[in-house]
Amino acid sequence: MPEAIEIQLKKGVLALCVLALLSHADNYAYEIASRLTKDIDMGEGTIYPLMRRMQSDGLVETYLVESQSGPPRKYYRLTAAGRRSFEQQKAEWATFSNAVNAIVGAAA
Repeated sequence: MPEAIEIQLKKGVLALCVLALLSHADNYAYEIASRLTKDIDMGEGTIYPLMRRMQSDGLVETYLVESQSGPPRKYYRLTAAGRRSFEQQKAEWATFSNAVNAIVGAAA
């Protein structure tokens, strides 16, 4: 797959992946970035602007947790709007991916 297409596919699902991770548990940006870097090979530098945008859009909110190994960590959690957005995006992803899989499978 050409690199540009792969990057666009990853960027297209990045917000959904962040919402999914936060739907399971509150977390801090570095841990979210590490998970996405490991699982879908998405660079850490992409996550931080997305987290700020999601916060300004009202999808996530932050709070500080004291850390024994340094300064307090900023944790993110979903807001009610974030949970609604996650459910909507998850449903749209299921419909879209099923349609693509049907087309790709039929072409095989």
